[in-house]
Amino acid sequence: MIKPIVTITLTVWGLLAGCSDPTGTTAPRATDANLRAASELHPQENAMTDTVVKTDEEWSEMLTPLQYEVTRHKGTERAFTGKYHDHQGEGTYKCIGCGNELFLSDHKFDSGTGWPSYWAPASPDHVKTETDTSHGMARTEVMCNRCSAHLGHIFNDGPQPTGLRYCINSASLDFEAKTDTGQ
Repeated sequence: MIKPIVTITLTVWGLLAGCSDPTGTTAPRATDANLRAASELHPQENAMTDTVVKTDEEWSEMLTPLQYEVTRHKGTERAFTGKYHDHQGEGTYKCIGCGNELFLSDHKFDSGTGWPSYWAPASPDHVKTETDTSHGMARTEVMCNRCSAHLGHIFNDGPQPTGLRYCINSASLDFEAKTDTGQ
């Protein structure tokens, strides 16, 4: 009789934690060495350095309720529900709050987790990280460097060349398709 309660508890814990690996266990957090490897792939280019600051009311008015909850309150969309988790288009994924170029389709891979996953940002200076100890875990949170929008988390279980998995909420992204003349 105890077993179903334990299973339900573990399932709920996994949903609350968000961004876990396909087996349901929490993936290791990104290491400094992995983050350095990702930053060395792309020299600083096209940086949006103007900080975007808005009131809570302004963010609430410009974003959908889900976008607002994810980006401003560090929420997580449910796995396999975001519009970009299985997206195959070529182009650039931008911050929903400020348009900062965050990830390239060339860096996207199917992690099987239900969230869009990338092995590196478009440019390392377009994102920032900090330690997140919510839900009883230590993870590396990734945010937009321009407007501080919560994007998701970085884990140390991605493909080469970085070994990183940027596990990102679709609700924090907008997509700009590549055109014939470039981006």
